[in-house]
Amino acid sequence: MRVLLLEDERMLQEAIREYLGAQGYGVDTYEDGLEAYEAIGEAEYDLFIFDINTPSLDGLSLLERLQREAVDVPTIFISAITEIEQISRAYELGCYDYLKKPFHLKELSLHIERLMKIARRNRERLLTISSRYRYDLNRRRLLLDGEDQALTQRQAQIVDLLASNLGRIVDFEMLRHYVWDDAPVENATIRAEMHRVRKELDEEIIESIKGIGYRMRRLS
Repeated sequence: MRVLLLEDERMLQEAIREYLGAQGYGVDTYEDGLEAYEAIGEAEYDLFIFDINTPSLDGLSLLERLQREAVDVPTIFISAITEIEQISRAYELGCYDYLKKPFHLKELSLHIERLMKIARRNRERLLTISSRYRYDLNRRRLLLDGEDQALTQRQAQIVDLLASNLGRIVDFEMLRHYVWDDAPVENATIRAEMHRVRKELDEEIIESIKGIGYRMRRLS
């Protein structure tokens, strides 16, 4: 597992790097927020550990920037700051955990283990459809670059049915039952609604199966 650590206290930074390295983690360390941001743009990480008060770009602002760019990596904040406003903002920005300095390094590793278990469970409920599209099975929402795709209620029901049957054909009867509650709607009506759904999407992840129905396909 590859970790990016943003911490400007040299002794603590080195202690964390050595401790996690001994446990088999690959740890890249940075003291400057902008340098960390540039590194994140060039490599893939499984975990971020951010201090809040760091030069050039503080940890909170860094996470906010990453969230805007749909960089979704589990994040732990470590800080001596105890103001509830700062802590609240960290969680609002999507951090998974917060650890107050000083702390024992074993405590940090326990937080990491817990966090990665949660992240794995979340990933299992997130279907990857393409490099841009994912489907959140828990929330029943289609995500485009990490943001909810704007859809009407009926369109969202259609996408939910297709995503739940990813790679399988969903015929007109299934659509009529799930989306229209078995109302006697014509196939032409279903085709028209499917056409509107497909127009809303930025990629062709839904294909028409002539005379049968539709299928959501995973793009390579």
